[in-house]
Amino acid sequence: MCSYDFIIGKTGRFCSVQVKSTICQLKTGYDCTVRGGHKAYPAGSFDFLAAFVVPEDTWYIIPAKLIRGKTSITLIPGSKTDTYEQYRKAWHLLRDAAELGGEVESAEQPAAVTEAGRFPTTAVGRMEAAANFVRRQMEGRNIDRSEETRKRSDDI
Repeated sequence: MCSYDFIIGKTGRFCSVQVKSTICQLKTGYDCTVRGGHKAYPAGSFDFLAAFVVPEDTWYIIPAKLIRGKTSITLIPGSKTDTYEQYRKAWHLLRDAAELGGEVESAEQPAAVTEAGRFPTTAVGRMEAAANFVRRQMEGRNIDRSEETRKRSDDI
């Protein structure tokens, strides 16, 4: 059984990524479970954690060594004192690790939607949407932007 959800990279250089999401709000932030089953992931299970805080629509790209031995972490978007704040929107870490290069986009991309304009409802659909979102971040562009989203982004 593998402990990662997908791999990024190019010939000869790959990084494994474990994807987690949370909606579990605490007083000061969001609790994100980072374990496989009931145990912490063993060393070497993956290279990076991609954690999505659903209510805040924001991603964290956290090196695996920072969560080793933990079963959950607290993410506090926008907090200057949060241990993981420096990893919020840190897509460059994946690009650097996989030697993909490219510019880091400064604007947060909209959440993935299906062709019908709805969020995916199945687990597979959500995983595919997350993988496509990460791929677009890695490529430094958003392939599936609708006219409305493009207009909204241009207004910012």
